Amino acid sequence: MSDFDAIDSLLASVGPQTDLPDAQARRALREQAQLSKAQVARALGVSPSTVSAWEAGRDPAGEVRVKYAYLLDGLSAKLAADTTPEIEPAAESTAAEPVAADAAAAAEPEPEGGDEVEVLTVPEPCVLCGRPAGRRVEGFAQHLDPAECQDSTVEAQPAPVADRSAPASKPSERAKGPARRAFQEPSGPVGLIHAAVEGALAEHQGDVEAATAALLKKAIGDAMRLLDETRKGARYDVIAHPAIPDILKKQTSRGADQIWEARPKWTRAELPPGVHEVTALDINGAYLSALKTHLPLGQLEHTTGMPHDGRRAGVHLITPPAWEYDAVLPNPIGERDEPGPLWVTEPTLRLLLRLSSPKHGLCEAPEVHESYTSGATENLLEKFRITLKDARDTAIADGDAVTLEYVKAMYSKFVSTMGESNYNRELYRPDWMHIIRSQAFANLWMKALKAHDEGLAVVRAMGTDELHVIGDWRRVFPEGRGVTEVKVKDLYTAGTDTMGEEQ
Repeated sequence: MSDFDAIDSLLASVGPQTDLPDAQARRALREQAQLSKAQVARALGVSPSTVSAWEAGRDPAGEVRVKYAYLLDGLSAKLAADTTPEIEPAAESTAAEPVAADAAAAAEPEPEGGDEVEVLTVPEPCVLCGRPAGRRVEGFAQHLDPAECQDSTVEAQPAPVADRSAPASKPSERAKGPARRAFQEPSGPVGLIHAAVEGALAEHQGDVEAATAALLKKAIGDAMRLLDETRKGARYDVIAHPAIPDILKKQTSRGADQIWEARPKWTRAELPPGVHEVTALDINGAYLSALKTHLPLGQLEHTTGMPHDGRRAGVHLITPPAWEYDAVLPNPIGERDEPGPLWVTEPTLRLLLRLSSPKHGLCEAPEVHESYTSGATENLLEKFRITLKDARDTAIADGDAVTLEYVKAMYSKFVSTMGESNYNRELYRPDWMHIIRSQAFANLWMKALKAHDEGLAVVRAMGTDELHVIGDWRRVFPEGRGVTEVKVKDLYTAGTDTMGEEQ
């Protein structure tokens, strides 16, 4: 992140920014022009959530800022020119279709999650079933009523033999399978990943290295596009650019904020007597697994002196409990020299509370002084995570190195750039970034505890994915490349032999 921060600091100091109207005026211009966020987003090459953020007060930068200002200036001029009322009523023949469309809109249910809905003057094939649909949600034509969105496999009639001299059949007469347009996205989120890889390979004439390099460069934008796709129909309304408390803001341009992520960096001081073979285990997909964590949905709210509420998530000022097991297990808050209160994330607090419960009884409960939290869910990124996991699993099974590297870049860069970064302007949630990282650290710590409880000697725990143990680890952890498995990173000997010589 230090490289990103340095570049961000440099870019922020270059040149004056193009003027933009205030947030309220931006939204008013779009609504007066009867444009949806999805329409504006497609024109500017961003996601609808980014347009929402701009209309909530966050400013774009760089080239997209210039384009956005140009659009708003054009809307302002056009709306000003169109203020003269029409003298003659519109012809009945031209008014009939919009009236019918409005009636159909009133009859259709609104999608969950507040997604942007566009009324289509000409129906397009539904992305789910292929039948004509009169609405487009987040850029994809689809039925809003599940009763209308039926799998085309229910058609019992066999497909007619093609007659090249006959006119094209209507959508309802086509053979089973969704109708497709030349520019239609592949069905489902996994299709986006597949299409991106195929497109890169085609563009670079099958050159694996060149295609991989191109995909890695666009991994952040593609990850946000995939996130939007997996959020369709979601029940939770996410604020992508909320106001952030000062503790989550960098103290200097190259400095850090006040959040402690509890990163493990521990090595056992003394080994059991004798010489031992140590296995360094690599935890697969650590950040990918950490996407399943309790994330706050809205703006963080400040509280003091309140007990922990499992329905909320955020960051907390705590006095951590004393830790008496440094000889065999790392401290769950990481290696911290200075004593006293510190700001930790939701996963760290939940880990400490878990370890203080009667089931484990390894420490006292932490003392919580202050909190910044919001209503939370553990499944906010679950579809996103599962999509990436499935693509990763398939790539491993197929020996597809291009897709594997692309997927890794998508989830790792997604996590690392959702804070203050010019590389991801669609999502500004430093609280999420800290929480996901801390969840990866907490997951590694729980693996260390499992190893210890199963009789292995834990030698080292580092970062998100490195665990060194002595003993038969295969009876404790499954071996493989899946996200629930581990693989061997290194083997070495350590300890003191009977002659007192270190290995």
